[in-house]
Amino acid sequence: MAAGDYSGRPPSLHFSYPGPLGNGQPSNSGYSMPTSNGGPTGATGGVQGPARRPNPQSGPGGGESAGVAAGTQPTVQNSIQQASAQSAAARGASGATAASVPGTHSSLTSAPPAADVLVYREPVYNWQATKSTVKERFAFLFNNEVLSDVHFLVGKGMGVQRIPAHRFLYSDEIQIGPETVMTTLYTAKKYAVPALEAHCVEFLKKNLRADNAFMLLTQARLFDEPQLASLCLENIDKNTGDALAAEGFTDIDLDTLVAVLERDTLGVREVRLFVAAVRWAEAEAHRQQLQPTPENKRRVLAKALALIRFPLMTIEEFAAGPAQSSILTDSEVVSLFLHFTVNPKPRVEFIDRPRCCLRGKECSITRFGQVESRWGYSGTSDRIRFSVNRRIFVVGFGLYGSIHGPTDYQVNIQIIHTDSNTVLGQNDTGFSCDGSSNTFRVMFKEPVEILPNVNYTACATLKGPDSHYGTKGMRKVTHESSSTGTKTCFTFCYAAGNNNGTSVEDGQIPEVIFYT
Repeated sequence: MAAGDYSGRPPSLHFSYPGPLGNGQPSNSGYSMPTSNGGPTGATGGVQGPARRPNPQSGPGGGESAGVAAGTQPTVQNSIQQASAQSAAARGASGATAASVPGTHSSLTSAPPAADVLVYREPVYNWQATKSTVKERFAFLFNNEVLSDVHFLVGKGMGVQRIPAHRFLYSDEIQIGPETVMTTLYTAKKYAVPALEAHCVEFLKKNLRADNAFMLLTQARLFDEPQLASLCLENIDKNTGDALAAEGFTDIDLDTLVAVLERDTLGVREVRLFVAAVRWAEAEAHRQQLQPTPENKRRVLAKALALIRFPLMTIEEFAAGPAQSSILTDSEVVSLFLHFTVNPKPRVEFIDRPRCCLRGKECSITRFGQVESRWGYSGTSDRIRFSVNRRIFVVGFGLYGSIHGPTDYQVNIQIIHTDSNTVLGQNDTGFSCDGSSNTFRVMFKEPVEILPNVNYTACATLKGPDSHYGTKGMRKVTHESSSTGTKTCFTFCYAAGNNNGTSVEDGQIPEVIFYT
């Protein structure tokens, strides 16, 4: 029998982990390590070692386990630390190896040296008996060496800490805050914990605001969270101005900027989008360690620049801002000025489709039943009053064109709040017609909100030859949505004063184009 042999085999530190709750019984057998005073405390050559008092906590079979001969009663924490240190010392002294893998045994396989000391290891095999719920058992394991199969080293230098952990979660209770939610979401994604991921996404949804919408949109795209990304975009649509003014806007990446500028549903004037894009370009140039020159701003904007809808600006807005920014080329500036001032309008490389602040399909109603010839213009506005039964956004009118073949018209369109005589939306523009009796689209720069049961006046002032006009007008026209069945009812009334002859029965402004 080898020195220090108490049971017919070398002393060992023994763990058995059959599952994540660790119901196995660890051995409490003492094993030897050198002492500082060299006193003989082990069993060597038949010499009896010191008597060991009973373990205060017995094992499952009711038997007594090894205790200590003298000294203070160790705690669970220092017992585990001592066991770890002694295991390392024994391995170093004997050259033996030990494994530490859940579900397997970790043991020392060599005899202790002649001079040794008995070490007490407080038992943890029965810890689950004192925990009545799974939640309590998991809470016990938190920051505990018991069953730990991975460790994290946190900090640097002398301040480093070794934190035990387990490859499973401790409970369904989560404390998430603004400072931790993104790192928690990253961890949940990395380790495929969908319940934790759902908690993080729900937290972000509840805390989504205009001032963090762009930041969360970037993260949602990074973490492939389409539902969260969609909510961010909807928030940006409804609060475009506030979202653009937020500090986090300039931190987004180019693809996120492009994804936003592509939208038809942004609720802000185009010149503000241009100003915001230039602000982003300055920040991006700094990130790329470039001087914020006009050339570099255009370079970093790349494909985003073409998504700014310069034709939707007024000529004054364009002249005061983009035309003087040096970001556009000379040829782009000239073509846009021509677009604003002459007919027929030259082709421009930028989108001229209006943005609408609501999603859905474009709708239109026609208030005349028949088309006739010869309606003249002398500088007076055609006008018609109208109201609707529900909130809509008017984006333009359909107007009649020339009876003399292909022709260009200059036109100013307006929507006026009748009671206050306030102009709510207008556009000085033009359109080309082909001589047919069709209507031709003339659009506002921005959607005009129309509230239910409020009187508005639609105005169109045309410069050009005689046109077609409508007859057999209807006082009430109803549009029914094919997808939802929702009905939008327009009521038309005569607009007193100078109206160029337009009335409910006949005249111009045959069509209203809108979104619900």
